[in-house]
Amino acid sequence: MENDIEITLEETDTKGRYREIVDGHEAEMTYSRAGKTTIIIDHTGVPDELRGRGVGQALVRRGIGDARAKGLKIIPLCPFAKAQIERHPEWQDVLKR
Repeated sequence: MENDIEITLEETDTKGRYREIVDGHEAEMTYSRAGKTTIIIDHTGVPDELRGRGVGQALVRRGIGDARAKGLKIIPLCPFAKAQIERHPEWQDVLKR
């Protein structure tokens, strides 16, 4: 399923939103900027119709990849994003400590 997921990013100077539509249902992960080098992931929302299909994990993975590419650190306030990052040691290099 993950290979079929197309995620788009909408950004402003202070906020961002990763969004994807699967089978007509929208999932999202939002963040706020906390300075020039840190983002705070504050929400991940996946409709019940998409649960268990790797959609939320794909959103977090994309956020991790983008943070790495931009040299940003992440503070995961969203419980889902925090749990996903904790489960993947290879993602923890982007955590703000």
